[in-house]
Amino acid sequence: MKIRTLLVAACAAASLGASRAQAQVSTGEQGITVAIGGGPVPHIMERLVSMFERETGHQVNLVRPRGDALATDVRQGNVDMIVTGAAAVDEFVASGDISAMSRTPVMTSKIGVAVKAGAPKPDISTPEKLKAVLLGASSVGYSRFTSGRIFLGAVEHLGITDEVTAKGVNPQSGPVGALLVSGEVEIGVQQVAELVAVPGVDLVGGLPGDLQTYLPISAGIPTNARDAETARALITFLRSAPAMAVLEEMGMDVP
Repeated sequence: MKIRTLLVAACAAASLGASRAQAQVSTGEQGITVAIGGGPVPHIMERLVSMFERETGHQVNLVRPRGDALATDVRQGNVDMIVTGAAAVDEFVASGDISAMSRTPVMTSKIGVAVKAGAPKPDISTPEKLKAVLLGASSVGYSRFTSGRIFLGAVEHLGITDEVTAKGVNPQSGPVGALLVSGEVEIGVQQVAELVAVPGVDLVGGLPGDLQTYLPISAGIPTNARDAETARALITFLRSAPAMAVLEEMGMDVP
């Protein structure tokens, strides 16, 4: 009799647990899924999401789909929100996969120049002064990805492509700032938010004048999102004063 009673209790507990789990799924308590882009966005969103979760009690699962997987996730309702390059969000709006009403600018990234902490900061306030700094540097580190392509475009505009690429160093993995800290390069160029995230790096400033390229980041909610309400709450938080203060601290510009 005692064994039968224990079995009944165990089955009841299992049934209750399953019911609670099902209730969490149906009410969104397991959280929303947010697809994010690359560059500094993952590092920044991790911090902002932690703040949002503490403040609201909602759970946010960050994912980073590669290539065409983002479009698939958006169209199949696998994500409740995206935070990525504004151009990509605009394309989803144009195709009807992202609600136009939800499209919101949340931050802007720019390209910066840095040195190892404690090293003299060169004057890069004008294109000509930056040109002189790059020509005089023993080595220059830059990414193989977005910021690196922008930098090489600026270098081409300055007419010193051959000189810079001859002493250019691309990190095999990790940020450009790691090359500065290790002493492998004298000057480092990458998105500002990626540079300032590395301890032991001092930001000199952004690329001057017309050499600068700004990379706007937007948020949007798929038309078939499972929990659009929580996604809207997260977007509202990303535009709040506390969130914007963190964005500026982490090297991003705010809308």
